[in-house]
Amino acid sequence: MTRHVLIIGGTGVFGKRLVRHLANFDGITLFVSSRSAVKAQAFIDTLVKSRAVLQAVALDCGQNLQDQLNTIQPFIVVDCSGPFQGASYDTARVIIRSGAHFIDLADARDYLVNFASTLDGEAKLQNVSALTGASSTPTLSTCVATHLTQGWHRVDTVDICITPGGKSDVGRSVIEAIMSYAGRDVPVWILGQLSQITGWGGAQNVEIPQLGKRRVAAVETFDAEYLGPHLNVQSRVSFSAGLESKIEQTGMEVLAALHKLGVIKSPQKLIPLLLRARKVTRIFTSDAGGMLVGICGIDAGGIPTQTRWSLVARQDHGPFIPILPAAAAVRKLLDGDILIGAGLAHSILSLPDILAQMTLYDIATQTSLNQTTLSVFENALGPDVFGMLPNAVQNFHQATGPTVWSGMADIVSGRSVMSKVLGRVFGFPRAGRDIPLTVNIDRTISRDGIPMERWTRLFTGAKMSSVLQYDSVGAVTEAFTPFIFTLPLAADAGGISMPVSAWRIGKIALPKWLAPRSEAREFMDDQGRFWFDVKLSAPLIGLIAHYRGWLEPKTF
Repeated sequence: MTRHVLIIGGTGVFGKRLVRHLANFDGITLFVSSRSAVKAQAFIDTLVKSRAVLQAVALDCGQNLQDQLNTIQPFIVVDCSGPFQGASYDTARVIIRSGAHFIDLADARDYLVNFASTLDGEAKLQNVSALTGASSTPTLSTCVATHLTQGWHRVDTVDICITPGGKSDVGRSVIEAIMSYAGRDVPVWILGQLSQITGWGGAQNVEIPQLGKRRVAAVETFDAEYLGPHLNVQSRVSFSAGLESKIEQTGMEVLAALHKLGVIKSPQKLIPLLLRARKVTRIFTSDAGGMLVGICGIDAGGIPTQTRWSLVARQDHGPFIPILPAAAAVRKLLDGDILIGAGLAHSILSLPDILAQMTLYDIATQTSLNQTTLSVFENALGPDVFGMLPNAVQNFHQATGPTVWSGMADIVSGRSVMSKVLGRVFGFPRAGRDIPLTVNIDRTISRDGIPMERWTRLFTGAKMSSVLQYDSVGAVTEAFTPFIFTLPLAADAGGISMPVSAWRIGKIALPKWLAPRSEAREFMDDQGRFWFDVKLSAPLIGLIAHYRGWLEPKTF
């Protein structure tokens, strides 16, 4: 006896791809739905080598869903209709009550966050499985992150990005989803807690192995708020996406910024124009897309680790990736591997389950791993000298040390005009006493195994970031773009001192007599807290800033 599988939205952008894929499954009758049975049959007629039995169905979820469920008696229903932004659970509820297993490809945050609490009771009552988010996000991304960090002691950062090939077909529902959050606040996990960032803001370049550099920006996904507590991420979870066409990508960033400023009130009105524009911009793009998941933390052996999983799809096979988690879930349910209740699709899937569905396509994945047992300061000072430091200073600088610290600072600013200008350039905060301070230490490892650290200091109303690297024995460099300062370290049982010995822009050395003067010390107070005291001045200018205070590891 064959099992009946109903695809809602079977002639849509994602529905067609899922039907093409499931047509390779034996032992099922695949009901391909559209509002027009003629349209569904026309699509079926293009699938000449189907191993599944295919049947066209006229279906409108708002009109005749229950009637068709009574007629078809499906074992599984997969909803590919979208967009899920602002969607209700009415369709899922009707399907669950009919006694069929339910899967959808939703990636909308509001839909996903309440899915389980809304539908779990009914799914258990009907003894069925109801799975949401069976797409690239959050299921594939979660399965990758879970697989890479299995057994780890600590996860510090998770950075995910997706960049499809520019020639891929993009349906109206995808553009509608993008425009729904462009320029609006979207969730992000920062400093070990849920925060917000502007949708399609914070753009940066990433390099995906075998694909090259692509520009990506922050997008709305459930991953940001879900993976944080799910993996107990100490510092950051970010999710970005990018368009291969530089014109499209820049255009989206500009639209988001203008919407944020209130210049454009309703970006959705531009959707028809954007769809027409893509017919031109896609001409100059490729059929290759990719995905990158980068994670830093402490592995099962207690070693600081940076791992990266990447995927590259060619021959325009990338658009099949969003439907593969749903296909893997269908396979699981058909094989009797059923988890009764409602929840995210990753609850019954693993990364190998999804990879098994990729064999039909020109899709390749690879994983890289970099590890180091020494931090920037451990490298520069050596184990003997580093071991002399006070416990709090060692804890702050060691490779396995906490990533997020919080405390208080007192700040004195220079009074001259130039000192105020330089203070703004470097991001120094305004003067004040007992100013709350959070410091995030983002530890990464280069391809050569060299440790690097980005320090982000968050004062009230100010953000100051710099990148530290091992320079040579007894010295590190600290980069405040575009300036790079060489800091020789003087360390003993009392703490560390870090004067400036040289400075440059890139590889161009700058006059030493013009270099800023640094009187920087780190030590431990009587309460066992990490203390810092940094006084910066410059020739002909005088005091730039003097900030001092204490930090303790932030508890989660």
